Amino acid sequence: MARLITHSKVIADPPIARFLFSDTRMAPLWLAVRMYVGYAWLEAGWHKIQDVGAASNYIYDGAGILAFWKRIAAIPAAPAKPAITYDWYRGFIQLLIDNHAEAVMGKVIAFGETAVGLGLIVGAFVGVAAVAGAFMNLNFMLAGSASTNPVLLLLGILLVLAWKTAGYIGLDNILLPLLGTPWRTTDERTARRNGPAPQPAAV
Repeated sequence: MARLITHSKVIADPPIARFLFSDTRMAPLWLAVRMYVGYAWLEAGWHKIQDVGAASNYIYDGAGILAFWKRIAAIPAAPAKPAITYDWYRGFIQLLIDNHAEAVMGKVIAFGETAVGLGLIVGAFVGVAAVAGAFMNLNFMLAGSASTNPVLLLLGILLVLAWKTAGYIGLDNILLPLLGTPWRTTDERTARRNGPAPQPAAV
């Protein structure tokens, strides 16, 4: 094992992957993807925050999310199929219902969607925002809601892969270097690792 670790190597990405996910020339494309996905999340979250209907709100008592949970957890009479395919996920939703988690989860979903949308639009911690968005897409799909979730999930995964450059035209251009990642050229990384180049001896 020690021999394997000592002689381990870093497998370089193929040129096409480096160009798509690490080259700042692709930043305008990822900006467009960010705006599309970010607007979708911002619109969905802000709608839930503003909705004050007694039976549809997410913020006050979570009646909206509770109604959704009850609908997807119901098992219809045959031959109709339930909204949720996997029993373990239906059990999870039923657990949330039984423990009256709607008041908390309604706020988490509404503010979470809004935060993801804002993060993607302004380009702040794009990788983290995209992961959070993709996780919510996955949960909506497990709940039997397709809608735009498959497309948003795919675009979210691409933004996660392109996290180094997806926010280059955005706040990540400032935030990530402050954290020590990731925008250093290969020459800069080599110089930092090997130290300054030796200077010629004075005559």
